[in-house]
Amino acid sequence: MSLSISQRIASIRKEMKENSLSGYIIPSSDPHLSEYPAAHWKARGWISGFDGSFGTVIITLKEAALFTDSRYFLQATSQLEKTGITLVKMGLPDSPSFAEWLTMKLPKGSSVGIDAWVYAASDAFALEKALLKKGLFLNWKTDLISKVWEERPKLPSDPIFIFPVEFSGRSSKEKIDQLRTIIAQECCDYLLLSALDEIAWTFNIRGNDVKYNPVAISYALISKDESILFISPAKINKEDLEYFKEEQIQLAEYSKIAHFLSRLPAGCKIMLDASKTNLSLYNSIPAECEIANQVSPANRLKSIKNEVEIEGYKQAMVYDGIALTRFFMWLEENVDKGTVTEYTVGEMLKEFRSQQPYFAGEGFGTITGYNDHGAVIHYIPTPDNAYTIARCGTLLIDSGGQYFKGTTDITRTIALSTPSEKQKKDFTIILKGNIALGTAVFPQKTRGSQIDILARKVMWENGINYLHGTGHGVGHFLNVHEGPQSIRMEENPVVLEPGMVMSNEPGIYRNGEYGLRIENMILIKEKEETAFGKFFQCETITLFPIDKNLIAKELLNQEELNWLNNYHQMVFDKLSPFLNEEEKEWLKKQTDVL
Repeated sequence: MSLSISQRIASIRKEMKENSLSGYIIPSSDPHLSEYPAAHWKARGWISGFDGSFGTVIITLKEAALFTDSRYFLQATSQLEKTGITLVKMGLPDSPSFAEWLTMKLPKGSSVGIDAWVYAASDAFALEKALLKKGLFLNWKTDLISKVWEERPKLPSDPIFIFPVEFSGRSSKEKIDQLRTIIAQECCDYLLLSALDEIAWTFNIRGNDVKYNPVAISYALISKDESILFISPAKINKEDLEYFKEEQIQLAEYSKIAHFLSRLPAGCKIMLDASKTNLSLYNSIPAECEIANQVSPANRLKSIKNEVEIEGYKQAMVYDGIALTRFFMWLEENVDKGTVTEYTVGEMLKEFRSQQPYFAGEGFGTITGYNDHGAVIHYIPTPDNAYTIARCGTLLIDSGGQYFKGTTDITRTIALSTPSEKQKKDFTIILKGNIALGTAVFPQKTRGSQIDILARKVMWENGINYLHGTGHGVGHFLNVHEGPQSIRMEENPVVLEPGMVMSNEPGIYRNGEYGLRIENMILIKEKEETAFGKFFQCETITLFPIDKNLIAKELLNQEELNWLNNYHQMVFDKLSPFLNEEEKEWLKKQTDVL
């Protein structure tokens, strides 16, 4: 019989005592520091019952706390009820860091444990430094989860599949040669890749090891003479072996990576990203080797899409727009039956997307927020907690599809009844921000933090803000959240470059009332070069109408109104050739001039 949350925490505390630990930290990551880990590594969810994608649990012998950000405040409050775990709201002015919280709870001289296999090296070093200042010590050789999680899921073992050049645009050999050029330029001998999406992109492989993310559990090491993929042999078939031979890729057992690193020659220089390399691997590198800690060149190259990938995205947007058209028509026809719930919305969206070419699954669990649930930023309905949707209020749907041609991510909020003036004003403020960012022009070497204000300016003028980021990178038939670029208030030194595909998703969330968000995907592209340098611009590539019923037209200036009408015309022009007459008529109504 499965243990209760309190029993799980008690079992961890028993192990803590046996290991002389006063505190223990359980992050949400895996050995590859993935945002969405395979079930085997969802220890934080197992110990707490909180299943959001971001969060860390800290347990002492007397207390326990979950640290998470604003996306999950409401969800965490609900899921932690009666668990004895306190919620610490990250990002707020008075919220403590991990080290500060531990300092308040533990006496000097106490030891705090982490599992080095699931903790980023950079985070571990920063934590250790902060703890030492307070007289606390970090013990990183303590995997307590394996000792107490009796019903732990097994390591994923699904086979990989090769991602053809007709979709990827470049062969693995071409990508590896480009990486080798960068390795040489940086005077390095090796490049270590731990992030699963970087490995999938580099070797043109995909897998089914992580739900929604088409990646395979693996590591990689590249030098001027070798490219080695560390992966379970059970994942490889004969055809794969031929592919790897042709691409001059060697294979090694997944579990041998640490041993291999420990035998690197003295004096060599290895490039890695310490924020994406777990502490255990980092520490396995001999002290006689030099470590060059920097953003992985594979991560940056992956973020800049080639022409085949960009064209693939645009085709995927057509597929997605067709599926969404048919879904929203279905919703209109069925909402009055009293059988449509927040949960069945996700099921039907998946069904309509699955009817499109090159569909390979959902990009993430559909976020469907009806009325006040819309204010729960990453709310994922279940059959048990889902509201039944009626023709009253607003409905927010954030969803995406995985197609061989590209990954999609779109949020649309619709009015199911006549919206209030307050709702229309809020929605129009969001729309103004979305348009401002979606039409942005900026000089070369601009960072995302420098243009984030475009989405927030009108909000701030009205005393409104949202605490999540405005834009994240979107992978090409890869992770829906992709770095290293971002658009958010927090500083990120990565500059925006042509070929990057990102989200544009401002929102307003009024707890207990409603949540409103508009999300489009944008492509960064070159605009012009003048005497003042190169200038880039954003192009909106998502293809689906924005609900005109929620727009206060008088709050839009002429340029914004022109953009909206032109956007809707583009949506109709690109989708209508693939629709029947009834579908065209519906779409025409949604895209008529405002």
